[in-house]
Amino acid sequence: MPRVYITTKIPLLAHDMLAKKDFSVDVNETENPLHEEQLKKILKTYDAVISSVPDKITHEVIAHASPNLKVIANYAVGIDNIDVLAAKRKNIVVTNTPGVAGEAVAEHAFALILACAKKLTEADKYVRAGKYKNWDATLYVSPQIWGKTIGIVGLGKIGTYVGNIAFGGFKMKILYHDIVKSEDFEMLTEAQYCSLEHLLKESDVVTLHVPLVAQTHHLIGKSELAQMKKTAILINTARGAVIDQEALIAALRKKEIAAAGLDVYEHEPDIPEELRTLGNVVLTPHTASATEECREEMARIAAQNVIDVFEGKQPFGLVKVS
Repeated sequence: MPRVYITTKIPLLAHDMLAKKDFSVDVNETENPLHEEQLKKILKTYDAVISSVPDKITHEVIAHASPNLKVIANYAVGIDNIDVLAAKRKNIVVTNTPGVAGEAVAEHAFALILACAKKLTEADKYVRAGKYKNWDATLYVSPQIWGKTIGIVGLGKIGTYVGNIAFGGFKMKILYHDIVKSEDFEMLTEAQYCSLEHLLKESDVVTLHVPLVAQTHHLIGKSELAQMKKTAILINTARGAVIDQEALIAALRKKEIAAAGLDVYEHEPDIPEELRTLGNVVLTPHTASATEECREEMARIAAQNVIDVFEGKQPFGLVKVS
C-alpha cells in the first residue's frame, strides 16, 4: 500500500480520492509549516508527498529522499519552493495544479486595485476609530479606475482574466508585456503589446502575473519603480521576489508611487515592520487563490496527479524539465 504524506490541511476530497485507490494517507494536522528536518524525514519515509507553498524542498532535502519516493505533487500553481532539477536527478516526478487559480487570483488582484485606489483600509480604520462625524466632500477623495490604463506584466491565464475584467468591467485601456504576443487577447480587449519600460511609464495600474524564475527575480526594482507614474498603483499576486522589496518600501515611503497592493512577499512569512506600517499599501496573507472552488479543484488535481503517477499515466500537472 503506497504511503502519501500531505504537508498541510487541504480539502478532504484529496484524502478521499487517495483512500479509494488504497493509498495510506497521513496529514500534517498542525497549523505550522514543516521545517527542513521534518521534510527530510518525510521524503525518506513516504512514497508520495503532496507539498504546499511554505515547504522548502531544496536540493538538501531531496538528497534524503527514499528510492521509493515517486512523486512530489505541489498543492500550488507555482513550483519555486521545489528544486525540480534535483528531483529529476533522483527520478522523482514533480507536479503542480496548472490553470486552476486564474479566476480567483484575477478577482483578488482587482480587489487590491480597488482597495488601493479607494483607500478602503484607511477609510475602514477611520470609521472604526469613531472619527466619522459627518459627510465631508474632501474625505478620502480617490482617482476613478474607470477608463484608466492598466499594465499587465505576464499574460498567462491569470493575466488574461485580469485583462477581461479590466476591459469588460471598467473600460480600461490595456497595455501588456510578455515573452509572446497574443493576437486573440488584443482582438478581444483592444490591448496593446509593448515593452516593460513603456508599460511602466504609461500605466495607472501595474499588475504582476509572472512566475518566479531567474529572469523575473527582482523584475521590478529601483529603476523600474522610478519609471512609474507618481500616481500609479503596483499590484503583486505572483511571487514576492518578483519585486525588490526594499526598493518598493523606499518608493512607497517617498511616495514615488501612490500605492501598492501585495498578496506575496519576498521573504514570506517575514514582512518588514516598515512595510506593515505604511499607510499607502494594502496587504493580504497570500490568499489570492483562496476561493472554495479553487481550493477544491487544487485538491482534486493534486490527488489525481499522485494517482496517475502510480498508475503509470502522465499526470495533468506534470512539470517538465529539460
